[in-house]
Amino acid sequence: MTTILNDGPELRQTVATACRVLEARGLVEGILGHVSARVSEADLIIRCRGTEGERGLRHSAASDIWRVSLDGAKIDVPDSHSPPKELPIHSEALRHRPEFGAVIHAHPPSALLTGLAGLRPRPVFGAFNIPAMRMALRGVPVFDRPILITRAELALEMLEAMGDSDVCLLRGHGITVGAPTVEQATVVAVNLHTLLEVTVQLAMLNAEPPDLSPEDIAELPDLGSAFNDQLVWQALVAELEDPV
Repeated sequence: MTTILNDGPELRQTVATACRVLEARGLVEGILGHVSARVSEADLIIRCRGTEGERGLRHSAASDIWRVSLDGAKIDVPDSHSPPKELPIHSEALRHRPEFGAVIHAHPPSALLTGLAGLRPRPVFGAFNIPAMRMALRGVPVFDRPILITRAELALEMLEAMGDSDVCLLRGHGITVGAPTVEQATVVAVNLHTLLEVTVQLAMLNAEPPDLSPEDIAELPDLGSAFNDQLVWQALVAELEDPV
């Protein structure tokens, strides 16, 4: 079933807010990284870059979010803005993963270090961050080419590596995350960043704690989307210096 989100000022503002949250949390920096949302079977909206007066993801606004087709055609993008060169990450993910309503591509340093060091995120913590633990339990797939994904065939290679996961580590590059909504995708990306940060820090400490036991995993509840996504999203937005 394809997730369809209606285009409008509110959704564009949500995409812009997600960009600001990712910057505040250290997943993106400057002008690198982008968030998209599906708005029809054939179109998406995405954070575009201004050719003049670009202020970076920290200052993203609804006026930076524009509509393009999955084939890359500009729908309402003005001359003052241009879609990201890695638009195929978003268009192909939305084309081939109908359960996705939003896609995030970001460059957290934790992903760079995890990938380059060949580290494997492991389920070594529990109640600290249950969604991140379950992410480690499922495994974080890796796309092993440190390249710009500027063509559909390259995006398809990434999706093949991603499999049926909602996350993918791009070695020497960053991460790709998909989810039904922008809010959910943002929370997943933040949780993935936390998992990768812990992975890197444990490696720096030369620490190898054991994986959680099945008994301990069974004690950790699924708190549900209302807690894991909605409330966390609200908290992330509230942390912004100037939440909109």
